Order: sequence, then C-alpha cells, then structure tokens
Amino acid sequence: MSEDNVSEPAAEAQPSWSDEWREFWNFLPHKALFGALLLAWVALFQFWGNSTFGYIDTPSLFAWMYNAYTAPASEDGHGTLIPLVVLGLLWWKRRELMALRLEPRNGALILLMLALSLHAVGFIVQQPRLSIVAFFSGLYALMGYCWGYGWLRRTVFPWFLFAFCVPVGSLVTVVTLPLRLVVTNLAVGFATIFLQLDVICQGTLIFDTTKSYTYDVAPACSGIRSLVALFVLATIYAFVSVRAPWRRAIIVLASVPLAVAGNVLRIIMVIVIGDVYGEQAGLKVEQNLGLVTFFLIGIVGLMFITRLLDEPAPEAGKDHEG
Repeated sequence: MSEDNVSEPAAEAQPSWSDEWREFWNFLPHKALFGALLLAWVALFQFWGNSTFGYIDTPSLFAWMYNAYTAPASEDGHGTLIPLVVLGLLWWKRRELMALRLEPRNGALILLMLALSLHAVGFIVQQPRLSIVAFFSGLYALMGYCWGYGWLRRTVFPWFLFAFCVPVGSLVTVVTLPLRLVVTNLAVGFATIFLQLDVICQGTLIFDTTKSYTYDVAPACSGIRSLVALFVLATIYAFVSVRAPWRRAIIVLASVPLAVAGNVLRIIMVIVIGDVYGEQAGLKVEQNLGLVTFFLIGIVGLMFITRLLDEPAPEAGKDHEG
C-alpha cells in the first residue's frame, strides 16, 4: 500500500461555546431549587432593600446601587462591570468546578442567616452599603447550600471581587487629598531635581516660576479611580497567573505603589510637555495618553513582579485550588 493512500487521522473538533455551556448547565444539580431561592433573595432586596428614601426614592437596593455608580463625578463607575468580571472568571474556572462532587450542605444556611441579619441591621440604620455586603454574601451562601463547600472554596476569589461593588462615595475624600498631595510632590520633586525644570507646587497646584502654565492635580488624577481599577486588575491577574497565596498577596499589594508611580509619571509627562509646548499641549497629552501611560506602567510592573516571584510549574497531575 502506498503512503499516498494512508489517510491522516481527522483532527478532533473543538466544542463550540454553546456545547460547552450546555455541558456546564447539565452538570449543575438542583438548578430549580437554586433558581427559586435566587428569585426570592433578589425579590427581598428589590422590594425591601433600601430604606434611605431621602437620598433616592426607591425601595430597591439595585436602583440605589445603580444611582451610586452612575451619578455625576462618581468614583464607583467600575461597580457595573464587576458582575461581568465575576461571571467571566466563573466560566474560566468551569472545568475545575465540573471536577467537583456537588452536594447540598445545610451548614451554608448559617451564612445565609448571618447575611439576612446584616441586611436587617443595614435596613434599620439606613446603611445600604451593609445591605450590599449582605446581598452578595447571601448569594454565596445559596451556592453553598445547593452545591456544597467545595464549590464555595473554589469560588472564594471571584466572589471576593464583589467587594468592589460597595460604593465608596464621600468616604473616598479621606484618601483622595493625601493621594493628590503625594502624586503632586513626587512629580514636582522629580521634575525639579532630575529634569532641572523650574516648577513649584502649592498644595495640588503645579506651575512654573513665570506662571506660563498651571495644572491642578484634580481628584480624577489623584489615583482613586485608577488605583481601584489597577487593584481589581492586579487581583484578577494574581489569581489567574500564580497559585501560592503569598505570591498572590504580593502582586495585589504591589498595585498600590504601581498606581502611585503611574500617576506620578502622568503628571511628569504633563509638566514636561507643558514646559516645552505650553499649557494646552500638556493638557491634551494628559487627556489622550494619560490613561494609556498609567495602565502601561501598571501592567508591565505586574508582569515584572510576577517574573521576579518565579513560581515553579505545578507537578503533573496535581490539582490546585484557584
């Protein structure tokens, strides 16, 4: 028989997204029970979730949250994206979850009762932030009740991200001004000492000695939004790229100095461009390249730190919790 007549084995077809979703859906037990409990839990927070009617006239906790995320000059706009991130991570972990033996656990009802009690306290004292924590904690407890402790252990990280759904609101002012001052002083110090530019600062105002340009390190540039964004990104990156808890902690904590460094570089860039080409040129560079520069510094920094940690490859056949 000639080699020409030998047929190549057909390449194994990759399952489509719909096939994988159907497989995952069929794997989940007690879907009707979970669905009924989920609807009841959501209804509770829809109709008896918010008691602060002077702030926004609605009993819905979800409407209160959406208003907090979308209000003008809100520092909490990322809150609308977190549920999508969590769902994406759960999908990413689906093979790991499908390897579990899922059994109902009545002990998870204790966590559900604690969540319900926390919501009662938040409702009485008119603190919707407590109710938000209670809502997501209750969802976590419902998964444990229907699918067991193994599911809870494997989904701790994605569920942790819901902490970023709690609006900080006016509480952020405690951090905003110190961050603005740190970024301002570091940027001006670098420009003065290393670049030999004649710039000075008063509070968060930056200007040259002739006052041909003046910049204010506004709250949006202070690092609050970018700090939260980079912290979330670092948390996701840490849990996806490394396994050891202490390595994950280092990567997550590194997001704070990296956020400060990224914002300092943004302001230095504005100072240099403004000194050479004028105030408007500096502002345009900040508006068009500021965020790109910030996240470039952040992402490269996270990758560099991960490389320094040099985690060994997992042993063949050894399972690990993500």
